[in-house]
Amino acid sequence: MSNPKDVHIVRHGDDWAARRPNTDRVSKVFDTQKQAIDYGRQIAQRDHSELLVHNRENQIRHRDSFGNDPCPPKDKE
Repeated sequence: MSNPKDVHIVRHGDDWAARRPNTDRVSKVFDTQKQAIDYGRQIAQRDHSELLVHNRENQIRHRDSFGNDPCPPKDKE
């Protein structure tokens, strides 16, 4: 189950957007995925939450945790 403070980077038409889980509205729309990730990372760090980056098919391709992660990753990216 997603934390309501998590930030998802998703496709929004031809653009990319940052949005919270279980909402229809997006926080902000960007021309590139990199711009959306940079914005989402700032929000996730501020809120001590997780950043989830989706690909064009809406599958999660990357995640970063900026909070108290009960299961920290074993790999060091």
